[in-house]
Amino acid sequence: MTKKERAAAVTALLKEVYPDAVCALHYTHDYELLFATRLSAQCTDARVNIVTETLFRQFPTLESFAAAPEEEIAEAIKSCGLFRTKARDLKACAVMLLEQFDGKVPDNMTDLLKLPGVGRKTANLILGDIYHQPAIVTDTHCIRLSNRLGFVKNEKDPVKVEKALRALIDPAESSDFCHRLVLFGREYCTARSPKCAACPLGAVCPSHPIG
Repeated sequence: MTKKERAAAVTALLKEVYPDAVCALHYTHDYELLFATRLSAQCTDARVNIVTETLFRQFPTLESFAAAPEEEIAEAIKSCGLFRTKARDLKACAVMLLEQFDGKVPDNMTDLLKLPGVGRKTANLILGDIYHQPAIVTDTHCIRLSNRLGFVKNEKDPVKVEKALRALIDPAESSDFCHRLVLFGREYCTARSPKCAACPLGAVCPSHPIG
């Protein structure tokens, strides 16, 4: 089985196991997904969702984020970790969106990467979930599973993993594929003690123990 064939098989199996591929972060407006993703760095999605439920009520618009003191935003997101840096980025991002992008989150990688605190992972999530463009979100689950599934070998660089997956995954499936990888990584292919005996991808996984 070639890598391309394995990628197609994995994509099909994940669709069966997780038919509803959705982002774990809660949001209503495009910038809320952007901000929630920034908060998720070194923090669980579950914690971010708890924090943003209050945060987005306290600051209901981009204008309110832009006008707020950094200290006030920092206090609201304190339980997310790295809260001072994240507060600075949220405020600066709100200002830039209002001043340079008419209050709209950009729909292209070049402009997204200009925003404070935004890297390729966040930009790809926005492109896939908001604009429904082909996107590969290389978070920790994606990198770990790409190695275990044989799509890359001993590769930790997220950009290299993204490039490898773009060559293997159907572009129309790529964004949902990454969401399904997260669900699969949490339920079965955990970082420690993966549940190989119950794995629904066992038949096509090169890391699956034989017998």
